[in-house]
Amino acid sequence: MQVIVEKAERSDIPDIDKKKYLVPADLTVGQFVYVVRKRIKLSAEKAIFVFVKNTLPPTAGLMSAIYEENKDEDGFLYMTYSGENTFGSPSLQA
Repeated sequence: MQVIVEKAERSDIPDIDKKKYLVPADLTVGQFVYVVRKRIKLSAEKAIFVFVKNTLPPTAGLMSAIYEENKDEDGFLYMTYSGENTFGSPSLQA
């Protein structure tokens, strides 16, 4: 599956060095977030949130399921990352 990862506009989190990823179908969202965290060299104490269509996908969800439900017409799944929970539902915020 082809995934494009972009930083949220107003986030102060570091830029990612690679935006396009070829992701195995059996990878979980949590595992992919770990990959993103490593690519931007984010320290362990810093939070990162990854969104698909302005929604936080479940960490244990398979990337293949997220891809099938949310892929764009061009065949890519677009994800946005941020250091803040800028889009998530209020029930998920502390």
